[in-house]
Amino acid sequence: VYRIIAKVMNTELAVLIEGESGTGKEVTAEAPPAESRRRNKAFVAINCGAIPENLLESELFGHVKGAFTGAHFSTIGSFGAADGGTIFLDEIGELPKAPQAKLLRVLETGEIRRVGENSSIKVDVRIISATHRHIEDMVQDGDFREDLMFRINPFEIQLPALRERTEDIPLLAEHISRRFWPTIPMTHTVFANETIRALKTHHWPGNVRELANVVEHATILCEQLPIKPEHLPRRFSEQSGSQQPQLRAVGGPMSLRE
Repeated sequence: VYRIIAKVMNTELAVLIEGESGTGKEVTAEAPPAESRRRNKAFVAINCGAIPENLLESELFGHVKGAFTGAHFSTIGSFGAADGGTIFLDEIGELPKAPQAKLLRVLETGEIRRVGENSSIKVDVRIISATHRHIEDMVQDGDFREDLMFRINPFEIQLPALRERTEDIPLLAEHISRRFWPTIPMTHTVFANETIRALKTHHWPGNVRELANVVEHATILCEQLPIKPEHLPRRFSEQSGSQQPQLRAVGGPMSLRE
């Protein structure tokens, strides 16, 4: 993935990143601008699936004062804020059809029109998009505009699921554990061998995000290294049949019973 990023980072091509939730799409999106001519300019990230449809146009392109009820002041929008830099459209597959058409116009003309304004504003923005869905399948289903797909997808990066790169799990788990134990020497064993085996055989539907939660859970329970399978969440013991520490209430607060 990083070799592919190295080839596209100094271009102006739009990039589409596809991968399951938790595979690191935003981390990947930040890499091309970091080494491009835009590295000292704004990097604006917006989650297209987290904004109500009636607010999307204003969020993306801005609005003028009085354009609608509650518009007490003018805004420049995400594209205006990213002028000269990069805009990251996360979960672009969740973008409704109407905003898709307006986004296509911006990508074709390089101009935005704020809500309530008649004139257009020229912007210089590189587009990086991401989705956990397959855009081509959405086009076939009629949920995504084909012309917009071609605009956002001249260069595609596919991120593998964690279960497809299990050799990375020990490295990632070790890296994540250093957030909680930064003073432990790098030569010290953090995870027992049987723990690593349990981590590598898990399906990881939540990918690296789930792994981070699992490591955090284990560091809370582990009082002395190495981290053992019984320190992992319950679903791991259910898979392997191993025993875990049990939590019970004592005088109100929860306490650990080994």
